[in-house]
Amino acid sequence: MVKAMLEFSSKALILGRRVGSLYVRELKEGSRSKVEELKQELKGQTDKHAEEKTTWKKEREKWLEEKKRLGSWRVRCLDSKKKLNAKITNLETDFDELKEKHDGLESELEDLKG
Repeated sequence: MVKAMLEFSSKALILGRRVGSLYVRELKEGSRSKVEELKQELKGQTDKHAEEKTTWKKEREKWLEEKKRLGSWRVRCLDSKKKLNAKITNLETDFDELKEKHDGLESELEDLKG
């Protein structure tokens, strides 16, 4: 019985070692394929990031040009001209309203005089 137990134990040791080595080999091969998949995914993300970065750079340059353009004296003058034209229009409408009231009051005054 001891002899059978010893034989069983030695066979279990050999089988365990064999299974362990197969498991390690499978892990290495599996991890290699996983590493390759991750590398491909990372490369795709890197390319996407590079494209986004160039797009952001172009947009930033456009914004800087626009900022520079808007900061020029000519644009400020044109903006001031637009604002002043709007104020003039408002004052003209107010003047027209006051003129109508004045004309109405003059006619009432003449009616009262007469």
